[in-house]
Amino acid sequence: MAEPQISKTFPVKPKQKPKPRTPKQTPESKYWSSFKTKQIPNLIASINSLTFSPTAPHSFAAAHSTSLTLYNPQSQFSRSSNISLNDVVSSASFRSDGLLIAAADLSGLVQVFDVKTRTPLRRLRSHTRPVRFVKFPVADKLHLVSGGDDAVVKYWDVAGETTICDFLGHKDYVRCGDWSPNDSNMFITGSYDHTVKLWDVRDKDSSSVTEVNHGKPVEDVMFLPSGGLIATAGGDSVKIWDLIGGGKLVYSMESHNKTVTSICVGKVGKLSGEEAQQYRILSVALDGYMKVFDYAKMKVTHSMRFPAPLMSVGFSPDCMTRVIGTSNGIIYAGRRKNKEDVESGSDEELTKYERRLKKLGSGNALGLGPVAEEPRIRVLKPTSFRYFRRGQSEKPSERDYLVMRRKKVKLGEHDKLLKKFRHKEALVSVLGRTKNPENAVAVMEELVSRKKLLKCVSNLDLEELGMLLMFLQRYSTMPRYSRLLMGLTEKVIEMRADDIRASTELKGLIRNIKRAVEEEIRIQQSLQEIQGVISPLLRITGRR
Repeated sequence: MAEPQISKTFPVKPKQKPKPRTPKQTPESKYWSSFKTKQIPNLIASINSLTFSPTAPHSFAAAHSTSLTLYNPQSQFSRSSNISLNDVVSSASFRSDGLLIAAADLSGLVQVFDVKTRTPLRRLRSHTRPVRFVKFPVADKLHLVSGGDDAVVKYWDVAGETTICDFLGHKDYVRCGDWSPNDSNMFITGSYDHTVKLWDVRDKDSSSVTEVNHGKPVEDVMFLPSGGLIATAGGDSVKIWDLIGGGKLVYSMESHNKTVTSICVGKVGKLSGEEAQQYRILSVALDGYMKVFDYAKMKVTHSMRFPAPLMSVGFSPDCMTRVIGTSNGIIYAGRRKNKEDVESGSDEELTKYERRLKKLGSGNALGLGPVAEEPRIRVLKPTSFRYFRRGQSEKPSERDYLVMRRKKVKLGEHDKLLKKFRHKEALVSVLGRTKNPENAVAVMEELVSRKKLLKCVSNLDLEELGMLLMFLQRYSTMPRYSRLLMGLTEKVIEMRADDIRASTELKGLIRNIKRAVEEEIRIQQSLQEIQGVISPLLRITGRR
């Protein structure tokens, strides 16, 4: 009898879907990848600086070799003008109105040019060694600051071609600096002595307000848009510091492999959700990478690789242009498509029905003759006139920004008089209403800051002087107001002594003030005696 054949079955491993080689892009990565990059070659030398004009069309200036070249982003990055200098250009800065540009070179000279005519308007020479950075303030049009290899930071009067102040705090080359976006009197500088210093131009004794230590030679430094944070670049790290908190280190980004050479602020302009309208730090380094850092979430959100060491980076104020300069004289300029650049018939702007018609042909679809078009529903856009004529009954959409009507501020009588610089009348007005002594003390403090209080006291007539003495009698001994009012009482008695001697009513008020002061002294002495008795008892109980 034949043995039965046994068939063996082996389990078959199911086929798995292949994993994609490239990870899925986030919306922010798609945003930064949407900048269509174009190379601007043949600039001979390293691109030391890239800076954008603050006014439309936001042209940018590239500092390379002994030239400062201006490009127009709206015309395929065509060269609009070229400014030649006598030495290698190290830095450039546009004025706030975009009409002037300052350029610093390695001969120690800072020059100011007219952007349109390329005419040199001012020559600022005071540095003894190469100048490494120059910067116009955000709002001030008459001054600028510069720093260089002589370790000196200079604050210039551009119109007079003179140095207003020299800030002598750094011990090594000063390489970079930036102005505060909120205060035209405050700026920061970074040096190869590893420190970043905050300066105030109103303080002429050359001492810095705040100082932080980056730990490596500082290559670039900038204020973040809030004005309270700064970012510093040096070594292979970018660090964020809190100036309001006394120079506290907030975070250190160490994702580069080589020296970080330049940083700037970029704004995410077209994303929806949480990422919309947020700022990012763009950093470039000698390792050829550009990193995008979200300092709200403290993480790198995008990275790009370039085939050469990167020296400078810039981002336009309208969020449309990004430029990167390399060490071999190439600018990688990227620009996003604007609404004006996109044709009305492009696939991105068409509805699903219109895309179908485009595939079939606008005329003879399947030989059935012309196809009747579906009526398009007109969507109101913020650029149209009808958008602003919708009326009050229109409900706001998600993208609308609701503007609330400002509440009208009601000013007191004394505030109105102060705005008109009628100082004595403001003081008399507030003294007549003794129910709110805070207002009267606030007015007196304002007059002290304007240096008008003693003049007002000297011009008071006898009746108004009586009102002032009555107010001082009531509130001069109160601890909240005594620091100001006791000093004012002495000045009033000293200035108006003759009037007080001639009036019995004023003499009575002075006697009342004297009694109130003596009573307050008596109370304070009693409190000190009680404190002297209680303090030893508290110490004994604390030991037990």
